[in-house]
Amino acid sequence: MFSVFDAQEPHEMATWTQLWNRWPAREVFAHPAYLRMFRGDAERVLCAAWQSEGATVLYPFILRDLTGEPYCPEGLAPAHDTVTPYGYGGPFWWGSGPAPNAEFWTSFDAWAGSQGVVAEFLRLSLDESHLLAYPGQREEKQQNVVRELDLDDDALWMDVEHKVRKNVKTARRCGVVIEQDSDGTLLDDFLSIYATTMDRRAADRGYYFPRSFFEQLCQDLAGQFVFFHAFVDGQMVSTELVLVSAHSVYSFLGGTLRSAFAARPNDLLKFEVIRWAKDRHKKNFVLGGGYEPNDGIFRYKRSFAPSGRVPFHVGHRILRPDIYQRLIDERARLATVGGQAWAPRAGFFPAYRRPAARRAA
Repeated sequence: MFSVFDAQEPHEMATWTQLWNRWPAREVFAHPAYLRMFRGDAERVLCAAWQSEGATVLYPFILRDLTGEPYCPEGLAPAHDTVTPYGYGGPFWWGSGPAPNAEFWTSFDAWAGSQGVVAEFLRLSLDESHLLAYPGQREEKQQNVVRELDLDDDALWMDVEHKVRKNVKTARRCGVVIEQDSDGTLLDDFLSIYATTMDRRAADRGYYFPRSFFEQLCQDLAGQFVFFHAFVDGQMVSTELVLVSAHSVYSFLGGTLRSAFAARPNDLLKFEVIRWAKDRHKKNFVLGGGYEPNDGIFRYKRSFAPSGRVPFHVGHRILRPDIYQRLIDERARLATVGGQAWAPRAGFFPAYRRPAARRAA
C-alpha cells in the first residue's frame, strides 16, 4: 500500500513516526522532526511510504513549490521539485521480503505526476543496504569517513593515526575535560564557538543556521542527539553536536576556538565520541567529508579511521524534461533582462536553481 504523509497534519505525522519507530535502524535523517527543521516558505515536509506484508519503505523529502519563482512560466500549476535535506537520506526500506523497487517507484511516479514534480534531488545514505535501488542518475560527490566500532579498546586505539594518539595524550596533559549535554543546556556557548569556526573557515552561508534551528532540534529530537563539549580551566573551547540513530552516530556540526588549538581539544573530543558510541553498541561513527575532496578537513577526519573511506552519492531525476528546460530558458531570459550573468552549470541540480553570480562591489 502506497501513502504520502504530510508532517503538518498531526495524524499523518503520528503515523510516519510510528513507522519510523518500528524500523530497526531508526535513521535520524528519516524522522519527520529532522526534516521539519529544514522546511522553508512554500515548502512541505512529506514522506512517501510503502507497506506490504514483507517490506516497508520510508522516503522523506521536502516538496518545493515552483509557482512562486519568477522564472516559473505563468499558468504552470501545479509545479514542484523535491529535495532531501542536509545529511544522509533516500528511499529507506526494511523487511523480510525482497525490496519493492518496482512497486514503490511506479506508485511514487504516479503521485509525482499528479503534483507536477519536475525534478528530484537526493542526498543518499552511506549504507546502501538500507536503500531501494534508485531509478535516476547516481553520482559520487566525494569520499566520507566512517569509523567502524566493532573492535576491542586496544585495537580501536591503534586503528587511528599516530598523530591522533599523540594529540589525545596532549589534550589530557593540558587538562582538557569532555562533558556530554543531552539537553542543549549550553547552547549559547556552542553557538558562539560554532559561529566563530564558520567565520574562520569562510563557510558558505548555508552553514549559518539560526538559533531557532538548534532550539527546534533540542525540543523535537530528544534522544536523537548529544552535544559533546571540551573544557580547559572551566571554559568551553571545542564542541560538537552528534546525531544518534539506532546503529550509527553522526558528526553533525561543531567547532573549536583557535586559541585552544595547542591543547588539541577536538582530538580528545572525537575520541571520546568514539568511546561513547562503542559503549552504547553502535556500529559506526560517521565523521563525514570535507568542503572539497581530500581537503584539510577531510584529512583530519580520516586520521580517526585511516581505512574508513566510503563514497557519498547523490541521486537526481528529471521527471518532466519539457518543463525543466522551460524553467532554465526563462531563468536565463530574466537574467539577461536584468543584466545578470547566469547560465546552467554542470554538476548543479536542478540547473534552474543555480544562484546568480554575485556582482562585484
